[in-house]
Amino acid sequence: MQSFLNEQEVSKRLNVSVATLRRWRLEKRGPMFVKVGSLVRYRPEDLDSWVAALPTGGAVAVMTSRA
Repeated sequence: MQSFLNEQEVSKRLNVSVATLRRWRLEKRGPMFVKVGSLVRYRPEDLDSWVAALPTGGAVAVMTSRA
């Protein structure tokens, strides 16, 4: 059987509140989830894929040579 994460586990992994996860679901912008009856569950692989697809920031310093 497949393993699922609950809202509290996902909120701890992402370091966000459960309320934030719920808002993201309403806005259709958070990780994919599965409804099991009235329960909301997350597949670990869906969470990993969502995090990997998030934009990253920062810049890579480029060194130029002066001749």
